[in-house]
Amino acid sequence: MRSAGVISGVSVAHDRASVQEIESASSDDVETVVARLRERDGVTEAFSLQTCNRAEAYVVTDDAADGRRALADFAPDVRDGSVRHMDHEESLRHLMRVAAGLESLVLGEDQILGQLKTAVEAAHDTGSIGSMLEDALMKAIHVGERARNETAINEGAVSLGSAAVRLARAKLDHPIEEARALVVGAGEMGTLAAKALASVDVSELVVVNRTVAHAAHLSREVPGIDDAAGLDDITELLVNADLVITATSSPNYVVGTTHLETAGETMLIDIAQPRDIDPAADEFDGVSVHDIDDLETVTDRTAAQREQAAKQVEAMIDEEFDRLLASYKRKRADEAISSMYEAAELVKRREVSTAISKLEAQGDLTDEQRETVESLADALIGQLLSAPTKSLRDAAGDDDWTTIQTAMQLFDPGFDDYSLPDELKSAPAMTDDAEDGRSEGDHDVVDEDAPRRVVEQLSND
Repeated sequence: MRSAGVISGVSVAHDRASVQEIESASSDDVETVVARLRERDGVTEAFSLQTCNRAEAYVVTDDAADGRRALADFAPDVRDGSVRHMDHEESLRHLMRVAAGLESLVLGEDQILGQLKTAVEAAHDTGSIGSMLEDALMKAIHVGERARNETAINEGAVSLGSAAVRLARAKLDHPIEEARALVVGAGEMGTLAAKALASVDVSELVVVNRTVAHAAHLSREVPGIDDAAGLDDITELLVNADLVITATSSPNYVVGTTHLETAGETMLIDIAQPRDIDPAADEFDGVSVHDIDDLETVTDRTAAQREQAAKQVEAMIDEEFDRLLASYKRKRADEAISSMYEAAELVKRREVSTAISKLEAQGDLTDEQRETVESLADALIGQLLSAPTKSLRDAAGDDDWTTIQTAMQLFDPGFDDYSLPDELKSAPAMTDDAEDGRSEGDHDVVDEDAPRRVVEQLSND
């Protein structure tokens, strides 16, 4: 019945971890990670995000200690200093920062927002997201969209593919325009890399992909791509290339040492996660291998402009963060209030049934008299629960979760404990007046004379 809980998170990302450590934390796919987390004691919801620059997981539990235990072995082979553990509020704020591009290797880049949306869709398909994570993730996506629509955070931002081209321009011993370039991978990142190379007008550009048809489609879509090929041709293609950017989603190396034995002088930039290129390839004379870690050295002429926009995004996150916390508070209070009213309603229906049965034993009751008994019971509930309702809303506003959790335990309606006549089991939960009073949230304003008048009416009848 309850969706109350706290979120715990864990992150292995480029700001603390090396590409090898991120790769280690991403050894299992997100579906496997989520399934494993859902089996942990106390975990009711789970979500995982994996990109080139990060591997993260989030769980919802009733107790924060259960969340920490569930995530304790998320990255067992990664040194402690590279793993960031986050409590409830840290997790909420971090998700917003990730979606806005503030946590990206390239400040403000757009790809992360699409990657987050894709991860959320996948999690929905597995049924691992409930109301707690749903609210957090939808808020993060909303912040990411606001950041890009209302600020200049992504103006002039480069993708990893563009950053790779800038690194190549800085490291090649000849002008990049003279390069014979090879892009391995025709997915999102491979497409961005191919477009970046085409924009600098390299002398030759070939796209290689496991599915040749995808590479051929990309070559038709992007002017400047000269040819498309399959992975089976990669050894021969490496002989002719002096610049290679790899960006596949393969779980295994697609460029190994055997492929490079006859390659000669070649610069390889690996922007894939997990890595596409065997690090041992760097041992060949004339072959240099660079990975995502090296891209941090690439300077960006528009960085100052986006740094200023980042301050605006930070303020935006503060605003949306407060709104999200307030929303959670209202929901927690409303859950407790709902439990309280449901419990009271069950008691009322049982006792009203008993009272009507006794009255009928003394003589027939009219419909009007039955309604009078119901009104008396509703009026009593309204007055008795008015003060607790206000106290629970005040407790939510003051972050007094102990009071709310206690109320939810005390008033959690045990439906199986109540025996109601069949005709009452399908009756409305409460009268319109009682429901209106609860939904308005103002139970302090009640008709104090109503119970007396009802009793007097019953006596007159």
